[in-house]
Amino acid sequence: MAHPVLTYMDTVGVAPPLPEAEARRIAGELGQLSGLAIYPRSITAAQQALFALGRRKLTEEKYLVFVSPKRVPDERFIGRFIQVNFSGVSMTSAACTTTPANAAALRDVLPFLVPQTIGRRKSAGCGDRLGLATPGHVRAVRHWDMAPIFPQQSMRENARTGRTPQQVIDDAMWGVFEEGWRDGYGADADHLKTTDDIDICAAAGYTFYTVDPGEYVDNSANNAPPDALRQKAEVLPWDILESSVADLERQLGSKPIDLDGFSLTISKEELLRAAAKYGRAVAHTVTMYRYLSQLMSGRPFELEMSVDETETVSTLAEHAYIAHELKRTGVKWVSLAPRYVGDFEKGVDYMGDLGAFERSFARHLAVSKAFGPYKLSLHSGSDKFSIYPIASRVADDLVHLKTAGTSYLEALRAIASLNPALFRTIVSFAIDRYPADRASYHVSADAAKVPNITSWPDAQLAKLLDDFHGREVLHVTFGSVLNHQPFREPFFSTLRRNEDTYYQILERHFDKHLAPFGKASASANR
Repeated sequence: MAHPVLTYMDTVGVAPPLPEAEARRIAGELGQLSGLAIYPRSITAAQQALFALGRRKLTEEKYLVFVSPKRVPDERFIGRFIQVNFSGVSMTSAACTTTPANAAALRDVLPFLVPQTIGRRKSAGCGDRLGLATPGHVRAVRHWDMAPIFPQQSMRENARTGRTPQQVIDDAMWGVFEEGWRDGYGADADHLKTTDDIDICAAAGYTFYTVDPGEYVDNSANNAPPDALRQKAEVLPWDILESSVADLERQLGSKPIDLDGFSLTISKEELLRAAAKYGRAVAHTVTMYRYLSQLMSGRPFELEMSVDETETVSTLAEHAYIAHELKRTGVKWVSLAPRYVGDFEKGVDYMGDLGAFERSFARHLAVSKAFGPYKLSLHSGSDKFSIYPIASRVADDLVHLKTAGTSYLEALRAIASLNPALFRTIVSFAIDRYPADRASYHVSADAAKVPNITSWPDAQLAKLLDDFHGREVLHVTFGSVLNHQPFREPFFSTLRRNEDTYYQILERHFDKHLAPFGKASASANR
């Protein structure tokens, strides 16, 4: 009678996940064979081979473990292959480093590791500036019914962390493999500004493209007089928009738009203001979309437009103008991030009137339903706990939550308890760096108001992450901290040596983010 693991391996496609007890037993066997600590949930059989991820305890390095009865193993994997006895059978085995080439080969064998489009499903992006957080994200996502986007990073963040879009994809993929997540995930090329950005991200395999035309938004139009508005509108790139001021006024001006229980009539001045303010941003988005469509050449992708990081609030008329023009020019998009009322500062809760936000959000949702439907995206969405219940209640599935730096902040929470001396030094450094690093972020923290932690006992240090000023100062200085060589090695080493502590902290933190958006998932034990 064949050994159970041999029966499990005897599959052409991808075998279903193992029961937990069986996975742990096989992990023990693979661990003895490889000298690695095997992650049980990673164990997967496919194409008559067994794959798993393992970790070398002394160095914290991770390896792809490959076992197969085939005499000639899959040549796409790069490693040193040896003959071993596994479950009483002579097999070929290797422990392969987690290189881009091996990541690409594994995606070819295990399709669930390939990023997918997620459409209009309620979703959440889990940015990871370190390349270590995905297992913690997966553990939280298992509890809820939001479609996850695990690789998510902007070019600005890549530049500050010294990572490439391909590294972001691969790091997330290894985390997905480690945790055995098989229910699909998206990959967000965030805040793209140029077609060169698109080229790099498309080559890396991203499926979700967030176009950021913020630099094309004319905020001066917000209060400009009518004559100036018309002048601004007349010189828009109408060749790209394939229209004119007269056409726009005829199509959208003074004609009621039915918006789910109420109607919106956009006056001529409101329409000119919307066009003057957002016309170039729409044209840039159209250009980016057309380029992306041609580049992808039939490969599935989805688009988000983001104007959230701008100075002035997006009015309902302006949102309707953007949606109308995108639709008229043939752009297909899955979500849009207007500039909402109130303040969405980095890493802290929403600052503003919750009643005003709910009323405004509901009206923006009506626009999204009329011109889509498409999801309303909550950018700078980390830690906006007061508005999550509102967004969930009002939008139901038509919502996308985007988080980024909060996983880095929770890494600092782990550092505070695991390596207090390092944490103290980082805090001092961050306070000095804050005046320069805050320039490209919407934050209002005052470095002078960060609590002095000199006399705090080690056990209390993590509380600084709950202080408004401390949290924002630490949030926006991530690039300086991670690129400061005296910090880099001990920072990553501390987290890697204590990865489960970091995962547990992330799981709790993201449970708080996701819980308001949905019931516990039926796949909570995946």
